[in-house]
Amino acid sequence: MTTARTAGAPAPAGRGKLPRIRPFRSWTLRSRVVLVVVAMLAVLGAVIGTISVFALQNYLMQRLDAQLTSALVRGQHAADRIYGDQPTGPDVIGIVQTPGQQTGTFGVIRSGDMLLYPVILSERPQNGTPDQPVAPQRVTIGTTALLTLPADGHPRTIKLGPSLGDYRVAAVELSNGDSVIIGLPLSDVNATVARLTLVIVLVTLAGLVFAFLLASVVVRLAMRPLERVAGTAEQVSKLPLDHGDVALSVRVPEEDTDEHTEVGKVGSALNRMLGHVASALTARQASEQKVRRFVADASHELRTPLASIRGYAELTRRAPHELPPDVTRSLGRIESEATRMTSLVEDLLLLARLDEGRELDRDPVDLTLLLVDALSDAHAAGPDHEWVLDLPEEPVEVVGDAPRLHQVLMNLLANARVHTPEGTKVTAGLRVDADAGRAIVTVADDGPGIPEDLQATLFERFARGDSSRNRATGSTGLGLAIVQAVVQAHGGEVTVRSVPGDTVFTVALPLAPSSD
Repeated sequence: MTTARTAGAPAPAGRGKLPRIRPFRSWTLRSRVVLVVVAMLAVLGAVIGTISVFALQNYLMQRLDAQLTSALVRGQHAADRIYGDQPTGPDVIGIVQTPGQQTGTFGVIRSGDMLLYPVILSERPQNGTPDQPVAPQRVTIGTTALLTLPADGHPRTIKLGPSLGDYRVAAVELSNGDSVIIGLPLSDVNATVARLTLVIVLVTLAGLVFAFLLASVVVRLAMRPLERVAGTAEQVSKLPLDHGDVALSVRVPEEDTDEHTEVGKVGSALNRMLGHVASALTARQASEQKVRRFVADASHELRTPLASIRGYAELTRRAPHELPPDVTRSLGRIESEATRMTSLVEDLLLLARLDEGRELDRDPVDLTLLLVDALSDAHAAGPDHEWVLDLPEEPVEVVGDAPRLHQVLMNLLANARVHTPEGTKVTAGLRVDADAGRAIVTVADDGPGIPEDLQATLFERFARGDSSRNRATGSTGLGLAIVQAVVQAHGGEVTVRSVPGDTVFTVALPLAPSSD
């Protein structure tokens, strides 16, 4: 039945897909402004921090190089005093014991391709003086880079070994042809630079967090007028401006229309636009009222002459004297056309009254009985179709106007009969949607279906299907428009779903209040 068809409908598009990440341009203006401010501060902090670190590192390296140059001069003088023109010997430890050499000073004699007695000046006693000599410690060097170090006195950075770390070293030639190499540790410089880097990173992060919070608050306050303008626009967008008497009284607050500010210009322009729209809607409403009044008056006035035309045609056709066949046929055509025009006038008059908002009767109506009667009439009008009735076991009641609801059912069944070929199966169903508190009426057929481009305008007045839904008789194009108008007047809705071989019109009406 029709419920089986609706249960097999395809799943909504997008189900099972991963959510898409929004691009930057789809973010809110507030988020973008805060992000840009924080990003600029982050870049500025990174630039300032990098420059500060490199400046400090350069200053400390220059100072260390100056200390290394002094230590190299002292080591050279000590080595020349100890060895003179004689070959170097184990007295190399005196090079780093020279007064003025600082703790951690590295010293070694390079003789040919050999490094003799590498030593490092150990820590001085706590109560010692700067000139007090201390015993150097012998060390093992884990690199051969010192063998190729130019003896030009220029400082260079070399890693002496895993246990010694990086040193700033320089070499100078002695009077006996050998070279003395003096080095100072880079550990203090590296530690100072690392501490400064850590401080800058922590301060920058704290500053960014503070800037983010402050920018969020400031931007939120600055965006409030724009949010109020947007709220007004959104409120207007929810108004039913397409029909009825529209009172467009919503406006942007006066405080947000100062044209000296950008937001004020937007608010002022929106107010002017709303004023123009309100004027246009008022003019449209007045024009529609005139058209409705004209249609109602014309329809009402046409009923009497149409009834007279039908009566005189029928009276003449039934006159006792014999009429020529062509006159009899013409009178029959006049009578049938007058009947069809009377039906059109009645439909126009009903639509005009519904447009004016005239109240319908509000009585309990048994939809079950209405559907049985409507299907019986449809079967009598279209015996060549297959008619099926699908009803619940219990009666279904709504509150409304019984004649108008009967007309809705008749129009839907007539639409299925007229626009489908002989032998088409038409199923009229009724069920209750307890969760939504509505009665659901469906009229389904297995005919050729409705073209997709016509479904959007199917309930408009004078809308007609194309030749794919064969019309056995003429139609005014008002049947489905009356269906929608009557259903909406009862607080319900009507929809259509159609594919070749399966067309379903669905009417949802509020259920009658329970008597429990």
